[in-house]
Amino acid sequence: MPLFGRKKTEDAPVRPAWDPLPLPPPARPDGLRSLEDHRDYLLSCVQELPPFGQQLLDAVDLALCEEIVSPISLPGFDNTAMDGYAVRAQDVAAATPEAPIRLPVVGEVAAGQAAPHKLSPGTAMKIMTGAPIPVGADAIVAYESTDRGAADVEIYVPSEVGQHIRRTGEDVAAGQRVFRDGDQLDPRSIGLLAAIGRDKVLVRPRPRVVVVATGSELVEPGRELPSEFQIYDSNSYLLAAAARAAGAQVYRVGMVSDDPDRVRELINDQLIRADLILTTGGVSQGDYDVVKAVMPELGATEFVQVAMQPGKPQGFGLIGGERIPMIMLPGNPVSAFVSFEAFARPVIRKLMGVTPHTRAPVRARATHAMGSTMSRRQLARGIVTHDDDGNRLVSLAGGHGSHLIGNLARANALVVLPEETDLVAAGEQVEVWLLSEGL
Repeated sequence: MPLFGRKKTEDAPVRPAWDPLPLPPPARPDGLRSLEDHRDYLLSCVQELPPFGQQLLDAVDLALCEEIVSPISLPGFDNTAMDGYAVRAQDVAAATPEAPIRLPVVGEVAAGQAAPHKLSPGTAMKIMTGAPIPVGADAIVAYESTDRGAADVEIYVPSEVGQHIRRTGEDVAAGQRVFRDGDQLDPRSIGLLAAIGRDKVLVRPRPRVVVVATGSELVEPGRELPSEFQIYDSNSYLLAAAARAAGAQVYRVGMVSDDPDRVRELINDQLIRADLILTTGGVSQGDYDVVKAVMPELGATEFVQVAMQPGKPQGFGLIGGERIPMIMLPGNPVSAFVSFEAFARPVIRKLMGVTPHTRAPVRARATHAMGSTMSRRQLARGIVTHDDDGNRLVSLAGGHGSHLIGNLARANALVVLPEETDLVAAGEQVEVWLLSEGL
């Protein structure tokens, strides 16, 4: 037996054996992945959230998971579109301002009430908008065409059969399909659902998106900067706002330092409430790119270079036992936002079951020459306007620098310049992604 035994060392922590990510697309000959390949890969790694019932006002912008057939007709009964008098058209056919027709007023019908009795020939009945048409009446004379009499009414214009009458089912017929599975509900849709008596619907929920910014240099807005070399955390606000605009339920947990233990702890804590985690910073080639160092411990991850500018370094993972998708974006604010538009926004829309997943590109005429980097998809900040004929024009909002958030705030579009393009001449058509409605 040896006199001196070897000192026992602590076992090194064992990293869980995570199931690997789905097979990624092959890289291009230059080692980069195309924007489309990376986006489609992320979309293939996530599935639509399971549906559940939501109250109407909570379902705005969400996608239906059922077909909806109206159980009732709209209108549900013949009713008047105007305040006035219910009459028989033949009784007022000869009315003129010079020779009005005088009829006795034999009752009144308010909205929500039945007529007190049938309308007899040669009489009129006062009626309020939305009230049911009395039996025997076939036209409505608006108040404006009468003297608004109470016991008797003078009518100055003739009426045609059916005038100002809303017919049963002329809007929606009972048994008519009003929404399909997959339709996205806007405020007008909510109004129709309420009109046919629905108070809740089966929809895919808003994805719960957790937004984290990393970097020891970051300071929460509203506080004093401790050092002239620190900056305010704009990225978590930018991405949280963008995710909310895309339809997500957002949890902005703000910033975390470059301490690996803090990053590890924070991400683990957020998994319980996340359908998607977005981080910004820490995915490039620096010594302090902590996200890139820590995330493989928490799940299956990959870090790639995408053939785009800005936004070349990208990370993705399926984190924890529940394999929560996590998109790891660059730290410069413009890079983070452009990457969100290219990758995170489509993923959010897929989780919601909303199509199309991507913004529909449109064409605009360049107002000046635009340079680009060959072999990279350039996504430049643009300002879209219109010429006198309504055609779209686009100019660049400043330079290409990925730190220029002031220019980003002024932009209302992203100008998409292809990899094979190094220069777009003034007057040429270019592809743009519109970031604002109505452009």
